Amino acid sequence: MKKLFAVLLAVLMVIGMVGCSKNEAAPSTGGDAKKTVYIMGPTPDHGWTAQAGTYAERKAKEIAEKGDYNATYIPASSGEEQVDQCNQIVANGDAAVVVMMPLEDSAAAGQEALYAAGIPFISFDRIIESTEKYAALNTSGDNWAVGAGIAYWLQQKGLKPGDTVLVIWGDNGTVCKRRAEGFEQFLKGEREYEDQLLGKFKTAEVWTQDQIDAVMNGYSVVVEPNWSADGASEYLNQKFTEIIDTAVANTGKLFIYSMDDEMTFGVLNTLDTQITGTPYEAKAEGLEMYCSAIGGMQELYDVMSGKDATRAAVSEKYFDDIMSMYFSPKMMSDVIDKGLEFLGGNWPYNVGDGYYTPVFMVTKDTAGSTEGFTGH
Repeated sequence: MKKLFAVLLAVLMVIGMVGCSKNEAAPSTGGDAKKTVYIMGPTPDHGWTAQAGTYAERKAKEIAEKGDYNATYIPASSGEEQVDQCNQIVANGDAAVVVMMPLEDSAAAGQEALYAAGIPFISFDRIIESTEKYAALNTSGDNWAVGAGIAYWLQQKGLKPGDTVLVIWGDNGTVCKRRAEGFEQFLKGEREYEDQLLGKFKTAEVWTQDQIDAVMNGYSVVVEPNWSADGASEYLNQKFTEIIDTAVANTGKLFIYSMDDEMTFGVLNTLDTQITGTPYEAKAEGLEMYCSAIGGMQELYDVMSGKDATRAAVSEKYFDDIMSMYFSPKMMSDVIDKGLEFLGGNWPYNVGDGYYTPVFMVTKDTAGSTEGFTGH
């Protein structure tokens, strides 16, 4: 009997040791477990996305200093790199929430890994259609309203079916796709444009889909590198003289739908370096040319207001008017706050819901009093 008791005691001791070993190997379920706020986004180098990354770095430091949660900002240069980062977050086992600005649609596999591991994530700016149903929240500026606002403004400047339109896309993701949808929906009378400063407006003329396709698919380019002034310039250095000739022969008007402030500088640069001083200078000046943009760059506001006298002179020379829809990278700070609200239980959203920050129009009259972001 004593031998049997000794054997049983030995077995129980072994089981206890195995149990302790497993508990030590797995993340703890108490104490400080799952207390890290992971923030994922771009490497802060230049442009709108980089400035969003700068705001994210600052916010991560603020959260860590406050002490309620650990917080870290993880920059990346590609969607594939973000997939690796998501897998590492899963392996770390300490994530409270992930706030992610996907750089490319290829980052979807990373969001799928987070979801499979039961880690809540908030998706910001680029909303990946295949994974948006898994997100605790999908949030960005209201890209549909941006497109509608540009359609409204261009229409106020005389845009009609059959006019020559230059459309400059940043990439093929949901940001530009939704901006194009908003533009089309306004012209078809399916969406009104509501501006927090100006009011609510509807189209002055309902367009057919064929009429919209003609302007959206005419002179239309997705620039490489994405969202860059250089990418826009590379295309326009080859095509701007043709575009000018087409506009002159058509209605004498050229309407520019640039989906980012930085790419709008590509337009200005090309006019300054490739058109000025050539036979096309007089042709371009003779056109009615209207340029719309999107972002929140202080540099563009300085051009619009005349503070940047050199580039303002180029703008005044060629553009009959210019505007930009306000779409600031400061939203990155706001979405991180949403992550903290999620952790605090103050959460009115369901999984897969969307929240879209209102936008407004900045014109030459208001550019001087509107604060933009800097850092280019």
